[in-house]
Amino acid sequence: METLFAVLHVVSAVFIVGPMAILPMTAMRAVRAGNADQVQVLAKSTNLISLLSLLVVFFGFGVMGLADKKYDLSIGTPWILWSIILYVVALGLTLFLVVPTMRRAADAIRGGETSKYPAIAAGSGVASLLLVAVVVLMVWKP
Repeated sequence: METLFAVLHVVSAVFIVGPMAILPMTAMRAVRAGNADQVQVLAKSTNLISLLSLLVVFFGFGVMGLADKKYDLSIGTPWILWSIILYVVALGLTLFLVVPTMRRAADAIRGGETSKYPAIAAGSGVASLLLVAVVVLMVWKP
């Protein structure tokens, strides 16, 4: 059962968290191109994928709970705790800064106003770096 949860954890990380980091970058291209409809769709997609990324956490807790007792894994294990904290910050940035800014950018493009490109770039860039740090912690396990 531990192997099943480990596989689900890694597969969901690749196919859910990966797009969570990449979709806002695609939206920045659409902002530069002035394609409001595409930015709007990418905002919805980023929101959905970000919420689905909670499955990665669920499967991760499953792996932790099923792990051999000799590894002594818990939420208090430093690399697990830091991974959770960094993920929560990345998720918060994505849901509460990047997605709303993408929505405002779509509206701004429709209204002929200046785009919100810098805020999308900064928020999604920081969130992506945090997600990379989580991957490093998951592999390195310091």
